[in-house]
Amino acid sequence: MEGNLSIHVPCRKEMDGIFSQSEHEVVIESPYSLWVNGRQILSVMTSPASLEDFVLGYLYTEGLIKKVDDIESFQIEGQTIRVLVTEKIHVRGRKKTILSGCGGDSSSFDITRLPKVQSDLILDPSWLHEALKSVLDSDLHQKTGGIHVVGLISRNNIIVKTEDIGRHNALDRVIGYALRTGANLSRTCVLISGRISSEMSRKCILAGIPIIASRGATTSLAIEMGNATNLTIIGFIRGGKMNIYTAPERIIGAISE
Repeated sequence: MEGNLSIHVPCRKEMDGIFSQSEHEVVIESPYSLWVNGRQILSVMTSPASLEDFVLGYLYTEGLIKKVDDIESFQIEGQTIRVLVTEKIHVRGRKKTILSGCGGDSSSFDITRLPKVQSDLILDPSWLHEALKSVLDSDLHQKTGGIHVVGLISRNNIIVKTEDIGRHNALDRVIGYALRTGANLSRTCVLISGRISSEMSRKCILAGIPIIASRGATTSLAIEMGNATNLTIIGFIRGGKMNIYTAPERIIGAISE
């Protein structure tokens, strides 16, 4: 991943009631505006790395492009990202503003209009435990405590992992990487460090990713979306345990014969 994700800043540290001058490593949060075909469609606070993958994943999950070749040019000038796409874009409403901890607004979506997830991917639960532990092994998270980690895995391989101040941005990045490198998203699983929200589920569904799993919790709307689309949602993967909320048939041993 190109670019720095953190900087060292001065601070006063306390130890046993005694303060001293020190420094601490913090994650970088930068504002960017995204322009597509001359129109500003997005203002986002994100980590300043792998921006092309982020934009590619975002445009794909928002339905503004269907493939990598739909992008004619990509240019970054300071905090402005300009993209030209081959087809006329249709954006409803005003431009979005995405802060580092927030994603899109899934409440405006009709769940019944989401596509069904089609995949024959089946994973071994022991591999899920192993892969999640490896994906979440982040030096930057240990140093700063302020970063989300998202990984994309196949049946026996970690394809890519990325870090960002926002988990939605990180998910867009791994989706963009998969599109750019030709990975088959229908044969992948997303692993995340944070909560599985409806927006995280929506992005997986629209990208055709069949499984999303986390060491953390999920929400009721995410589960509702999973049930409606056959997306497998797994939470609380830790200590040899996991909760499979939807489509358990994709995990070996989850359904009794």
